[in-house]
Amino acid sequence: MNSSNKQPVSQLGLLKEDRFAPFFYTQLLGAFNDNLFKNALVALLSFGVLKLGAEQAGLLIAASAGLFILPFFLFSAFSGQVADKYEKSMLIRRIKLAEIGIMVLGFAAFMSQNISFMMGILFLMGVQSAFFGPIKYGILPQHLHESELIGGNGAVELGTFLAILLGTIIGTQLITKAPNGSVLPVCIVIVLVAVVGYFSARRIPTAPAADPDLKLRFNPVTETWRLIRYTKKNRIIFQSIIGISWFWFIGATYLAQFPIFARDVIGGSGDVYTILLAAFSVGIGLGSASCEKLSHSQVEIGLVPFGALGITLFGLDLFFATPSTPLGVDLGGLSFLSLGWPAWRILFDILAIGFFGGLYIVPLYALIQKTSAPDRLSRAISCNNVMNALFMVCSAIIAGAIVSAGVSIAGIFLFVAVTTAMVAAYIFRLVPEFLMRFLTWMLMHTLYRVSNTGLDKIPDKGAAVLACNHVSFVDALLVAGSVRRPVRFVMYYKIFKLPLLSFIFRTSKAIPIASQKEDKAMYDAAFEAMHAAIEAGELLCIFPEGQITYDGEMNEFKPGILRVLEKTPAAVYPIALQGLWGSLFSRKGGRAFFKLPRRLFARIGLVVGEPLSPAGLRTETIAQAVLALRGERR
Repeated sequence: MNSSNKQPVSQLGLLKEDRFAPFFYTQLLGAFNDNLFKNALVALLSFGVLKLGAEQAGLLIAASAGLFILPFFLFSAFSGQVADKYEKSMLIRRIKLAEIGIMVLGFAAFMSQNISFMMGILFLMGVQSAFFGPIKYGILPQHLHESELIGGNGAVELGTFLAILLGTIIGTQLITKAPNGSVLPVCIVIVLVAVVGYFSARRIPTAPAADPDLKLRFNPVTETWRLIRYTKKNRIIFQSIIGISWFWFIGATYLAQFPIFARDVIGGSGDVYTILLAAFSVGIGLGSASCEKLSHSQVEIGLVPFGALGITLFGLDLFFATPSTPLGVDLGGLSFLSLGWPAWRILFDILAIGFFGGLYIVPLYALIQKTSAPDRLSRAISCNNVMNALFMVCSAIIAGAIVSAGVSIAGIFLFVAVTTAMVAAYIFRLVPEFLMRFLTWMLMHTLYRVSNTGLDKIPDKGAAVLACNHVSFVDALLVAGSVRRPVRFVMYYKIFKLPLLSFIFRTSKAIPIASQKEDKAMYDAAFEAMHAAIEAGELLCIFPEGQITYDGEMNEFKPGILRVLEKTPAAVYPIALQGLWGSLFSRKGGRAFFKLPRRLFARIGLVVGEPLSPAGLRTETIAQAVLALRGERR
């Protein structure tokens, strides 16, 4: 990462950084041009001088989508190799030069109003996008700090869907509002934007080749299969790709239906179609931009189930909000909005689907970037592009089959909502870490507001032991939700078996322990597991008190932690939890879980102290360090 010597900056701050801003504007302009051309073509088919019947327009729109994504099957495996082998800023400049040439041809295609010619340009645009995609997401980890990945990806998604919004509005308006059906304004804009994008690309900093010795192989079938098979070996990456691809299935389905939905179901003009697309794009942009704040700049996969839940619920409501008869005849934008609740409900549902889609997709991209080996990242993104294309093709085929069977657009919306719930459940069953992080995230964003201090002291790699005071039944969740690395917890077996929480503890590979009197075999197995965790370079968290406090004061620290350090020495990081005494999950005021919470969004603290050397360490020293960090705030 080229920015390793810089302090991480916020999402907004990245837009002022030379290491990010030129790339951001380059990809924004490229996405804008793609969507301006595509939506101008859709508007030409649906509302312009080439206005066609609903069935014919629908078939051509579906065909145009297919031509755009076909190159992802043909070239993704090869483009991923190219992105890993060569310096990325040079590749981006060459791709932008190709865009200028494609848009000059697009100029001629629009002027001729030859549908086959315009479809051919869509194919070439797909080729360009297939080569740009692996570079787009592969370059970010080379220029951004790991803690900036969520903000950077959020900004990229925000910019992409802002470009979709602007491209949709401008492309549609240039066709539907041009005097005498002229396409000249569209032709001029697409060429100018391509030229500006090239000059923006010239300012992108160098991103060295990840694998310069890689031997390039071009065989669409063999290499694509090899790419997918290799990527499947990493369960987290491949399931993240499936999750992202499902989002593109959802998006492709909605976007393909919006033109006909606006015209035939709502009874609107091109302005209504633009408003629907704007709501969807703004929603995704807002959701993407919100990820950094909601995740506290961590790669927080707990947002993924939250996003899937929102997509499902608002997708169901869109089904119920879809009118059985048109709301009007050739409604303009203002007349549509003036209809009141029926119109605003549809818009809010579409906006919310987009918003939760942003929450869903950004952490998945960041997780792939964080998890993948640097010399394989571009190829992992290429695999993602292939799967995205496959799911988008499936979207077109399935939607076409549903329509052919006589099912309404409302029925398609219902199908998307229900299958989203099913696919999400399947993915979270295969990778329970997503659901575990969601439950932890929900806890930390409903009952609590956690103020973290000193988290940067915990090393990014290597073994370490965290020693924490024990105030409540959710202490482990709060530590796990705050520390950026996975943490292995040692906990009393009865807490480990608590309903619901047990799922989280088992998924995070917590280590249950009992006293020697209760279960000598479990006691010994716990210590063996602790030694193995440290030897494997993991983070191990121990609550040395051995039990949750009954009076808010720290109990005596037990010597078990010293037994662990004696065989497998590692630095000990004291951690203090503040403000949990009296919470729903503590023992103050009655049994935990059997009383009302004092308040929602209660502010609590988590403070990490300086590391303690294991040599000659005593339990009293650890206890004093934790007590000093806790202070008077129990």
